[in-house]
Amino acid sequence: QVQLVESGGGLVQAGGSLRLSCAASERTFRGYTMGWFRQTPGKEREFVAAITWSGGYTYYADSVKGRFTISRDNTKNTVALQMSSLKPEDAAVYYCAARRGTESIARMTSYPYWGQGTQVTVSS
Repeated sequence: QVQLVESGGGLVQAGGSLRLSCAASERTFRGYTMGWFRQTPGKEREFVAAITWSGGYTYYADSVKGRFTISRDNTKNTVALQMSSLKPEDAAVYYCAARRGTESIARMTSYPYWGQGTQVTVSS
């Protein structure tokens, strides 16, 4: 069964850091590109970052480049999103997602598997 479980969300002050983690079943992890998306009420889910199976390629939304880092540990079936210099506009529910390949890497609909999301709140 496909399973992605996020953790690590919470409340942080602007300028602070937070690390999100996503645990996946081997079936949804091995060979898969992993991504992070985020969504705020009334807005579409937006791409944040992605990493290929090998970890050799990473992709970031312009809004988080230089502040967020995506990484994965294929021995533990986990993917992480290290978020630094957080801004109030980074507040959202963050979702972990999995897919094959990298075409249209930022397109939400190209990811068939999703976690339940974890809330990140940034206070100003």
